[in-house]
Amino acid sequence: MRIRTGSCLCGAVAYRVDGEPLRVGVCHCADCRKSSGSAFTFFAVWPRQAFSHSGEIATFSGRSFCPVCGSRLFCLQEAAAEIRLGSLDSPPTDLVPGYEVWIKRREPWLHSLPGAGQYAEDAD
Repeated sequence: MRIRTGSCLCGAVAYRVDGEPLRVGVCHCADCRKSSGSAFTFFAVWPRQAFSHSGEIATFSGRSFCPVCGSRLFCLQEAAAEIRLGSLDSPPTDLVPGYEVWIKRREPWLHSLPGAGQYAEDAD
């Protein structure tokens, strides 16, 4: 079984996900743009039981981050863990987005990802 690890910038929070993600995507929504400070968020979703973490986290509006360095890390729900893939310890070169959401807010200079589903808002 594949194991991936990740952490915040300062190392105070670490996490692990086991197995392959359920889905991989890119989000262009206003919340993701604001919280990431970038034009989009690159994420993947694993079953909640495949996820574990250590260290103290802070959470705002469902988004967990390191209270020391502020790194955005994951969103935890009862059944799923959504991981910000930029926080993985190794680049996620094998994880390719299967869909893009909130493309109505995508920057006009960004092109759609070949082969990825395109959704004006949330995917159903």
